[in-house]
Amino acid sequence: MGNMIAAPEGGEKIIIRDGQLQVPDFPVIPFVEGDGTGRDIWRASRRVLEAAVEKAYRGKRRIAWMEVYAGEKAFNSSGSWLPEETVGAFQEYLVGIKGPLTTPIGGGIRSLNVALRKLLDLYVCQRPVRYFQGVPSPVKHPEYVDMVVFRENTEDIYTGIEFEHGTLENTHFKALLRDNFPSEYQKIRFPETSGIGLKPVSKEGTSRLVRAAIRFALANKRRNVTLVHKGNIMKYTEGSFRNWGYEIAETEFGDQVYTWSQWERTVQAKGEAAANAEQDEALKAGRLLIKDAIADIVFQQTITRAREFDVLATMNLNGDYLSDALAAQVGGIGIAPGGNINYSTGHAVFEATHGTAPKYADKDMVNPGSVILSGEMMFNYMGWPEAAGLVIKGMEGAITAKTVTYDFHRLMDGAKLLKTSEFGDAVIQHMDD
Repeated sequence: MGNMIAAPEGGEKIIIRDGQLQVPDFPVIPFVEGDGTGRDIWRASRRVLEAAVEKAYRGKRRIAWMEVYAGEKAFNSSGSWLPEETVGAFQEYLVGIKGPLTTPIGGGIRSLNVALRKLLDLYVCQRPVRYFQGVPSPVKHPEYVDMVVFRENTEDIYTGIEFEHGTLENTHFKALLRDNFPSEYQKIRFPETSGIGLKPVSKEGTSRLVRAAIRFALANKRRNVTLVHKGNIMKYTEGSFRNWGYEIAETEFGDQVYTWSQWERTVQAKGEAAANAEQDEALKAGRLLIKDAIADIVFQQTITRAREFDVLATMNLNGDYLSDALAAQVGGIGIAPGGNINYSTGHAVFEATHGTAPKYADKDMVNPGSVILSGEMMFNYMGWPEAAGLVIKGMEGAITAKTVTYDFHRLMDGAKLLKTSEFGDAVIQHMDD
């Protein structure tokens, strides 16, 4: 694999054939332990994931872990924050997992997480948000929250097409805009001192994201998919996301879905009563409802009407905000899992969604739940639901018993404070309950 990475003996590669993931009984899984608290978190998480596999399959299946390097550990040993052989390992072995990584300060690569997503074209950021009984929450009914965010991962303003004020590039771009699109240039309130950023949103990028969200919803018997957008203001980017989303739903999924776009057409043709009757009939027949909502309304209504939302398909920036806001309702990003996936190639990197928290590094005190639950996502993606189920059972048991790390302990009456490693032990113990 290169100078730093050694493939484990006895492991086999996960491959994709005819669009289907082919997972051997002893798959090689590349992992990055992460920076800062990542070291403590990974040690506990690895033991939990290995225990779940052993208890589920009694030696018939096992993960062949392969450490790969990114972040501080890679930089200190090789001078590169993201070595090519690490990217190559994720490309070759398809499915991997990682802890939190430091983003280097002062030029160069913007974010190691974003870099991996771009290099592997991981166009879906999938973030399930669910409540574990007993977790401290700022809302009255956190148990109503059971959603999965499908965030588009490769477009929007995260493409990083920016022109810094004071640079020659900025001057040239504004001159191009002024000379060729004067009416648009005039919309800039203070053009002489403005930085400029572009927001590309494509039909292809939208279609593959929405397609993945709908397929997931159908496969998991979800009730609805909401297209989240700010199309009332950004009509040709966010508005197009909405329109293309409805188009892909209707053209590719036919009578499996019913869309609000169909409802609107029926209203125009036959009136609202007929449209409501048509929708009711479609939902009674088991069709998946595809609807849309303005982004700011979603932030409000996922709190006040959480049970009305199921799968949310969003653009990059909206999804970034929304997934963290939803996580706050069910305990915070300390236990929020995530997966970055290309459903066409099979590539997937599951990861902690929080930062490195360096002041807590090597103190064996932080919550490992984000990586543990990302591993649960990985097992489901691999077609190992029995192991995934044991991870959830163990997490539920440990939290219900109020045996938790400091972040929950300080907010729970009568809780027992555990170290990171001890919480891993508690999760494993409760798998047998």
